[in-house]
Amino acid sequence: MDGIEISTDPARIDRPWLWKALTTSPDVYWAKFRTREMFDAQLDAAWRLVGAYEAGTGRMVGFARAASDGAALAYLADVYVDPSARGRGLGRAILTAMIDDGPGRDFRWMLHTDDAHGLYAEFGFAAPDTTYMERRPRMPHVRP
Repeated sequence: MDGIEISTDPARIDRPWLWKALTTSPDVYWAKFRTREMFDAQLDAAWRLVGAYEAGTGRMVGFARAASDGAALAYLADVYVDPSARGRGLGRAILTAMIDDGPGRDFRWMLHTDDAHGLYAEFGFAAPDTTYMERRPRMPHVRP
């Protein structure tokens, strides 16, 4: 992708930009309940972070986070592409860096999402089988 850099360096993450994007963007439904303390704790504890940046300016335009045991399982979260950078394949590039090109390419990956099912299917995500169960969260989630 011309003009975009993908990085797994946690130090490059623009936390103020990302916090604002995940908690105020009208198309982000999954993170509005988080406090800033929760957000920072999630980033600090993440197994892997992937950021996307404009090559000339270094401005962050995309992100994904994963939690993992580092051996067999990973959970994909907070996949986000800034509206100004959409339609250029950035979501695919972020997921490729996170899943296929990363140390967890052979893991069992999980995620929860209300959208982009087609994109995630390209990376092998499908509806859970009969071996998957979950305990639903007790905290309220803000939905659109």
